[in-house]
Amino acid sequence: MLELLTSEEMARAEQLAAEAGTSTLTMMENAGRAVAEEVVRRYPRGSRVTVLCGPGNNGGDGFVCARYLRERGYQVRLALLGKQEELHRDPKEMARRWDEAIEPLSLQSLEGAQIIVDAIFGTGLRDDIGGAVAQIIEEVTARKLPVVSVDVPTGIDATRGNVRGLAFKAAATITFFRRKTGHVLLPGRLYCGDVRAVEIGIPATVLADIAPRTFANDPDFWLRYYPKLRLDGHKYDRGHAVIVSGPMESTGAARLAARAALRSGAGLVTVATSKAAFYINAAQLTAIMVAPFDGAAGLSDYLSDPRIRATLIGPGAGRDPEVKDLVLSVLASDAVAVLDAEGITAFEDAPAELFEQIRARPAPTIMTPHEGEFLKVFPELEDEVSKLERARRAAELSGAVIILKGADTVVAAPDGLAAISENAPPWLATAGSGDVLAGLVTGLLAQGMAAFDAASAAVWIHGELATTYGPGLIAEDLTEVLPAVLQRLDKRGKIFS
Repeated sequence: MLELLTSEEMARAEQLAAEAGTSTLTMMENAGRAVAEEVVRRYPRGSRVTVLCGPGNNGGDGFVCARYLRERGYQVRLALLGKQEELHRDPKEMARRWDEAIEPLSLQSLEGAQIIVDAIFGTGLRDDIGGAVAQIIEEVTARKLPVVSVDVPTGIDATRGNVRGLAFKAAATITFFRRKTGHVLLPGRLYCGDVRAVEIGIPATVLADIAPRTFANDPDFWLRYYPKLRLDGHKYDRGHAVIVSGPMESTGAARLAARAALRSGAGLVTVATSKAAFYINAAQLTAIMVAPFDGAAGLSDYLSDPRIRATLIGPGAGRDPEVKDLVLSVLASDAVAVLDAEGITAFEDAPAELFEQIRARPAPTIMTPHEGEFLKVFPELEDEVSKLERARRAAELSGAVIILKGADTVVAAPDGLAAISENAPPWLATAGSGDVLAGLVTGLLAQGMAAFDAASAAVWIHGELATTYGPGLIAEDLTEVLPAVLQRLDKRGKIFS
């Protein structure tokens, strides 16, 4: 279940299921029962549970959950935001089936509670949290009561993943049919706890109508496109990748990227370097070749070799005005281009020129900014709250595949397709790790992988490398565990045999 849905797409899925004959009451019954089962799985019978219900369908799920918990031997107290007689049809029916007291939602509802079921607002949240709900969230947080949330913790935007004022921090969240983008994007992911998507009667066939464009970045998403090795192949079949080095005082980043490109499977990798930095690079490299060039014209001449499939510029490039001309030389070539770091920010004062060059070239381009670099060339997107939409809009504006880095890295294509990653451990935030990522992308591109798929695969592999190595990681360690990660991928998808 790789699809990630927006609130609107989830509403459409429920509508299509109802039109296909699945009762909305049946879906609500299944949803509430699944939440109750999660409480039973986590907490002992006989515990005191307060179920907090909102005025919409999320509250209806809460009424069902309360009924099942009572049947399983829990002491259940139920509180409602609003009036029972004002509920819509389905939640009103589920309230009727709960034949015990329904008290007004207030701080008194928490007295004696050991567990909270949060069924106040789900995917339908529209406004910032305030009033009695805000007070309850603050009190539950202060008391450190465990929370199981229905669909999404109250206060989290299920589509954007942002906090609307304040939110419950759940131990677990039970969502329905498919996870939502807000479960994966930060900071929402930090509030959801363990997220489990359960089936409630919506057939998977509705996805054909919805046509979701956002997916969880997992090998099942791109592994079938991963480049396969051929027994009769040679190094040029596996592709030639070129990494453009920075000046002599900052050559290490290019070497990190080059090693990653070679380890990822590129047949051969060359570090293209200024003559001033040639001997520094040559003294440090063995399997990776070194080629000197003289200025932007010299780089253009070197990149005219048709056997070069992918070129990376940016790691350690520096702030010299010549960097901009070097990037233009890369974009003028026929190779797939990867722009990282200063290869992006060199156009801080002229992003339109960069985008024009990207759009004019027949080969794809990938940009790999972190948030700071991103805003230097996409300042008009600063006020866009959703990281997913920032990446999408940037891809549309520039014509490039965007890798917007972070703990929830988003890969977005100009056509709107996007993948969100969730496997990066905190120790991946270390100097040079971004250079390794850029090298991984370049190596996969050199082997013929399509730009969006290569970007998605590289981001996932990057996170898996860090997880495999563990705390204490430095950037040089990432490529050393790449063989082990590739072997695991081979067992999963037969990429080598």
